[in-house]
Amino acid sequence: MHADEIRATAEQVRRLVADQCPRWADLPVTPLPDEVEGTDHVLFRIGDELVARMPKIAWAVGQAESDARWLPTLAPHLPARVPVPVHVGEPGAGFPWPWTVVPWFAGRTPPRLGCDDVRLARDLADFVRALHGVDPAGGPAKAPGARGAALRHVDDAVRRVLPRLAAHDDGFDVRAAEAAWEVCLAAPEWDREPVWIHGDLQPGNLVTDGGRLVAAIDFGALGVGDPAPDVAPALWTFTGAARETYREAIGYDDATWRRACGWALAPSLTGIDYYRHTFPRMAEHGRHMARAVITTLT
Repeated sequence: MHADEIRATAEQVRRLVADQCPRWADLPVTPLPDEVEGTDHVLFRIGDELVARMPKIAWAVGQAESDARWLPTLAPHLPARVPVPVHVGEPGAGFPWPWTVVPWFAGRTPPRLGCDDVRLARDLADFVRALHGVDPAGGPAKAPGARGAALRHVDDAVRRVLPRLAAHDDGFDVRAAEAAWEVCLAAPEWDREPVWIHGDLQPGNLVTDGGRLVAAIDFGALGVGDPAPDVAPALWTFTGAARETYREAIGYDDATWRRACGWALAPSLTGIDYYRHTFPRMAEHGRHMARAVITTLT
């Protein structure tokens, strides 16, 4: 998926668990299927109730420390479960980075190209409103270029990728995508107090049971900043009436909605180009998002 990724193996995880978590040494270690793998960690079940999260790319290495520092503070305020680490592991067994063990949340994820599930839209909006309501004092500010910072910081990346996209047929008009991006970029920047944001509430990062949200996972984009990336699940995760339900329930203004469209569009355009040959389903999701934003804004 990445030219410079490092993939932990099940044998490495067994050795790390035996050395650092001997109470779990007798539990089986099983890789999760490829179809649930994301962009920055390799996951392994440890028995029935635990998961080892092993970073596979340098940009994800800080998540172990972030999760251990902030999720215990946030969890009591949230209406769904979050993966508070039960162990933070050290490098070893040939694996170079910190890693974590977190609870396994039983359930399923919504369809990866979105769903028209109004009840789930309300559940997720409740979760996001609760997260945004937690006191942000002392939280890690979003750096320029990260989700939750100003959109203008990713403008250069979008401009660079547009000519490369124009050389392919990805099922949308690249000129229309550029016009939509201009609309997003013109939205006034967030000028109020920053809020806690998850930043990546894609379908694969939501766990449901019986159609209700039971957990939100993968807090790699956690920080305090503009709430717009947490409005973007209206596009990432929902379609039809559920999209409108989420947008209304989340309660932000039109400028925040346009910035949310920008956070749906910018990483989709760059992701189509980056993952075109290495992670086709991520590129497919990017095409789907580009079409959705174009339809919404132009």
